[in-house]
Amino acid sequence: MKQDRMQETGFSNLPLSGLLREEGFACRCGKHHHTDVREVRIGKGVLRQLPEIVKKYGGTKPFLLSDRNTYAAAGKEAESVLKESSMDFMGFSFPREHLEPDEFSVGQAAINFDRSCDFIVGIGTGTINDISKMLSKVTGLRYLIVGTAPSMDGFASNTSSMIVNGVKVSLDSACPVAILADPDVVCQAPMKMLQAGLGDMLAKYVSICEWRISHRINGEYYCEEVAALVRRSLKKCAESTGGLADRDPKAVTDVLEGLILSGIAMGFAGISRPASGVEHYFSHVWDMRALEFHTGSDLHGIQVGIGTILALKVYERIRTIQPDRIKALEYVNRFDMKRHNAFLKEFLGSSAGSLILLEKKEGKYDREKHAKRLDIILEGWQDILDIMEEEL
Repeated sequence: MKQDRMQETGFSNLPLSGLLREEGFACRCGKHHHTDVREVRIGKGVLRQLPEIVKKYGGTKPFLLSDRNTYAAAGKEAESVLKESSMDFMGFSFPREHLEPDEFSVGQAAINFDRSCDFIVGIGTGTINDISKMLSKVTGLRYLIVGTAPSMDGFASNTSSMIVNGVKVSLDSACPVAILADPDVVCQAPMKMLQAGLGDMLAKYVSICEWRISHRINGEYYCEEVAALVRRSLKKCAESTGGLADRDPKAVTDVLEGLILSGIAMGFAGISRPASGVEHYFSHVWDMRALEFHTGSDLHGIQVGIGTILALKVYERIRTIQPDRIKALEYVNRFDMKRHNAFLKEFLGSSAGSLILLEKKEGKYDREKHAKRLDIILEGWQDILDIMEEEL
C-alpha cells in the first residue's frame, strides 16, 4: 500500500536523502527506479567521518585515488584522518598535471592498486571519479567519492565518461556507495570549476527537451518523474548563479546538490538521456579533435555550457522551419555517404573509424528509418514545437 501511494505522489519532490532508499521506487513509467548510492554527506568537517563510513560499508583498508591537485585539496587531510583512526590504507596520486580518463589512466590506477585493500576512495571530481568507478568495477570493491569541486554531474551515476581508442564514450562502471563533500573544500575550487558545474547543469534544458522529442518521434523510453527531478535540480542551480561568483557556501552547495540529483536521475532512468543531449555531443567531438590534433580542450562543463549555447541557436533555427516531405526525401536521396565518411576522417582523424562503425550499426542514415521518422515528424510537428517552447 505504501508503494502504491508512492506511485501516486511520485518521487521528484522528495529531499535528496529520500531518493536514496534501498528498495527504490515503482513508477508509472513501468520501471523500478533505484540507485546504489546509500548516503550523501555534505557539511563542514565531513572528512572526519571517513573512517566511520568506510567501516559502515564493509571496508577495513581503503585504497585512496587522487591527482596532484585533489591530493592537496582533500587527499592529504583524508590520509591524516585515517592515520588518526588507526585505519590502515594505501593510495596512489597521479603525477601528471593533465589527467585524461583513458585506457592508460585506468591501467595506471590498476597497476598501482594494492590488492590487500578492500575499499576504494576517490578524491576529486570528474576524471578521478570516472577512473575510480572503473577501478571499482574491475576490482569488484565498493567505492565512495570525496568531492573536491562541484564541476560535473557524474558523482552519483553508474557510468564513466571515458576515452577509448580516441573516442569519447560512456561506459557502464560502478556507482559510489557514498558521496562526501566539505563546503570549505568545494568553495575553494578554481572558479573555472564552479563555472563548469553550472555549465553542465544548464545543459539539462536541452537534454530534457531532446529526450521528450525522441520519445515523440522514436518512441524512446521516457519518464516524466525523472524529467521532473532533473528540472528540479536545474532550478536549484539556476537560482544559485549569483552567489557562485562570490563563492557563497550555500550557492556552491546548492549547485553541488543539483549535480548529484542529476546523476541520480540518470541512474533512475538507466540511460544518460535525462542529462545529456547534443551539447554533450559537441563536447565529445571537441575532446576527440583535441586528442587527435592537439587543438586543446577545456573542462567538460565549460565545453558543455558552450555546446548548450550552440544547441539553443540550432533550435532557434529549427523553430523557423516548415517541414517539407519532398525536400526532405530529395535531400536523403542526394546524401553522399562516402563524402560524409571522408569528411569525418578529415575532421576527426583516426577516431573517425569507430564513429563510422557506430553510425552504421545504429542505422543512423538508413533511408527506411528516415522515412518512418519523417512521417512522425510531419504529423507531430506542432507537438515538437510545443516541447521546445516548454523546455527551452
